[in-house]
Formats: sequence, structure tokens, C-alpha cells
Amino acid sequence: MQILCRILLGATVLCTGSTATFGQNKPAQTIPFRLTAYNNLVIPALLNQQDTVRLMLHTAASDVTITEEAARGMKSLRFDGQVDSVQSWGGNANTADFSKHNQLRIGNQLLNDITIWKNQHSGQETDGKAGLPLFEGQVIMVDFDRNQLKTSSKLPKNTNQYQKFKLEVQDDMLFLQAVCLLGSDSVSHTFLIHTGYGGAVLLDDDFVKTHQLGQRIPITGEKKLSDAYGNVLTTKKGTLPAFLLGNFKLENMPVGFFEGAIGQQSISILGSDVLKRFNWIIDADRSHIYLKPNALFKTPFATF
Repeated sequence: MQILCRILLGATVLCTGSTATFGQNKPAQTIPFRLTAYNNLVIPALLNQQDTVRLMLHTAASDVTITEEAARGMKSLRFDGQVDSVQSWGGNANTADFSKHNQLRIGNQLLNDITIWKNQHSGQETDGKAGLPLFEGQVIMVDFDRNQLKTSSKLPKNTNQYQKFKLEVQDDMLFLQAVCLLGSDSVSHTFLIHTGYGGAVLLDDDFVKTHQLGQRIPITGEKKLSDAYGNVLTTKKGTLPAFLLGNFKLENMPVGFFEGAIGQQSISILGSDVLKRFNWIIDADRSHIYLKPNALFKTPFATF
């Protein structure tokens, strides 16, 4: 089996192996989710018809992962393979265990022949992670007002109530454009849509260096982040005066960055503390996302 592992910058790692073809025979459905205090979207699932698992919906991941701690309590999961020297966000010498030929039920959707990867960490109050390829070929609607994820074959009729954004797709990862306001400068920048990151925004090293961010915004502290293999990195925390997502303006928004750590963070991230403020629709071919402010839009930003 040929396996490709790549860095997913933020707080997780993505490894792509010979998993099931996710896009087959998927009926429209409504799946309840829970938004945790750490901004994780938690979806219930059933593994191998025996083990109930809490999966974090991770918009920047392709595979299904289970933590070591959760795996120890499962009856049906056996890890029978291993890959060495896996590169992750915070280190290069990781070992990844995997389990082949699993069955996963999410809502009324049954997925067979799933490869599951073992990680050390997932979002708080979750047993592992699952990405949008589980819903390949379907429209995805995430409604934070009702705590529901819906899938269907067609866009809903009410998309005219949303603002439409063009997406750029790279290896199952979705990117969109937003604007950072720095004094009199309006800087357009590309952001990865990343529900695996519970904060608001994490800025890439080149952006930080080019715009001398550490000298232009108030610095409020530091924060430690762990990747999926337990590697810990420390970020600076600051406050961005304003952030524009299309016509939507978010003021005094917390941002994280690695000052002086060029090469560590190559992608800017739009995290769950921003994404939870909108109900969103992603079309079936992942070419556009539709956003509409919800009841969480004006809530305070997280302080963790």
C-alpha cells in the first residue's frame, strides 16, 4: 500500500492512505452535532456496529482518525499496520498506526472498508476526527442555530439569503479570501477553512514577517498548540483591529502567529471561532461556500 503523509498546519496532521471510496450511495440526511466550549463540532458515529465514537468534523482532513486513549476502550478496533517517519505539523519523526477494513455509520450513511489512523490527540471531548470526504459528491449544510449538519444532492432554494464565496481546493483542503485591516492597510489574504483549529485565525509566517505583525497589533500573550502526534509549539497571541469576510466585519479579533519561526507555519488558517458565527453551505463540487451570520455572530471570541 502506497501512503502519502503531508502536514496540515494548525493542530492536526493528515495522512492519506487506501481508504474507502466515500462518495457512493449517500442518501440525503440530517445529522445532529454538538458545539463544545472549545469550538469543536462533535458528530456521533458507530464503528464496526459495536463502538460508539464522538468524531470531530475536521474540514481540513481527509481520513478518519481515533486517539490512542479512545482506542483502548474499543472492542472492535485493531491496529494492524504502521508507518514510520511521518511528518506532522510539529515534528518529523512520528509513527502512525492504522487499522484497515472497518465499517463506520454516520447518520443513515454506512461506509465500508474504512482505514482508521491512530493519533495521540483530537479536539477536546472527541474520540477522533473525520473530514469532508465522508460526504463527497454531496452538498453540505452546517446550521449552528439548530446544531444540524445536512447533506443532499442539490443546493437548497434559500442560497440567496447567503453570501457566496469562491473556494480554492488543494488536496481536499478548502481555501477562501478574506481581508485583514492593519491600520490604514487592507490586506487580502488566503485562508484555509479549518474546524480542527478552535481559535479564530492563525497567520502564516510570511504574512507576519511581511507586515511586521508583532509591531503593528497589540500582543496579548502566548498559546501552546499540539499536533496529532503530541508535538507542542507556542504561538503569540494578538488582536487584529478588524477582519473582513466578504461584507461581514469582525472587530478586535484574536489572532495567533509564530513570530520569528519562518518555515513553521506556511498556511493561514480560519478556525472554528470564526466559522461557528455563520451557517454555511458548501456545494457538491466544492467550488463555492455560502455564509450567513447566525445567533453566534456577535458572541465574544474564545479566550483559551
